[in-house]
Amino acid sequence: MAVSIVFHLLAALAYATLGVAAWRPITRASQVPVASAIGRSCLLGAIALHGIGLAAAVIVPAGLHLGWALALSTAMWLGMIVFWIENFLLRLDSLLILLLPAGAVISLLAAIFPQGYLVPHANSDWLRVHLLIAMVAYGLITVAALHAMLMTVLDRHLHRPVTPDGQQALMARAMGAMPPLLTLEQLLFRLIWIGFGVLTLTIITGIVVSMRLSGYPLPFDHKTVFTLLSWITFGVLLAGRHIQGWRGRIALRWTLVGFAFLLLSYTGSRFVLEVILQRGTVG
Repeated sequence: MAVSIVFHLLAALAYATLGVAAWRPITRASQVPVASAIGRSCLLGAIALHGIGLAAAVIVPAGLHLGWALALSTAMWLGMIVFWIENFLLRLDSLLILLLPAGAVISLLAAIFPQGYLVPHANSDWLRVHLLIAMVAYGLITVAALHAMLMTVLDRHLHRPVTPDGQQALMARAMGAMPPLLTLEQLLFRLIWIGFGVLTLTIITGIVVSMRLSGYPLPFDHKTVFTLLSWITFGVLLAGRHIQGWRGRIALRWTLVGFAFLLLSYTGSRFVLEVILQRGTVG
């Protein structure tokens, strides 16, 4: 566990340092530069530190160790990998001014709150596959939600005049460095389509695991209910996009609602148990 804390702290420091470098041109009223090969390599190094911290925390001799902060950390780590790969296809370097601070905060949370619990039946291959797929879905939808939040702020900025100086001017420069809304929207729906597909696989593998371990297709608990609500929400959003051409604020609201359901399906309940009620087990 100590190794995990150290590497999560190192990852938080690396993300924060890269975040300062990304924000510096904005504070100096200049454009955000395109990340160089060195910059992308540094980001990959930070992602590697983050991954080592996660592996040390989750993979323990007694099985698999999970917790609310580790779930967020896993989602953020997978999200950073998605961004790093996606950035080769679409130049989205300016999104780092949002992703890097978020990565630093979530890595720090994983170091401060390493508590969790041992996953029962962790020796089941089907359960391992299910958890892996679930974490990938969680990561993809987390990145989609961050995109939706960014697009919401950008949309409000475009429809609200700001004064040329002070904090509003800094925000205006930050928003001006963002890719066009149309580009962000295309990426958002690409992430949602992929995330919805992986979330569907999560539900299918969850049914298989439940049948093998308990004989029931799905347990009727809060995780199942909120996961299904999230799946339905994203399904309706994609159907509305295809049939009615939903976009803009409607799409953003549905994305954030779907993410909120998915967040509540695991992280919300574990946060209450492990932090507020202090019932988590330290592995």
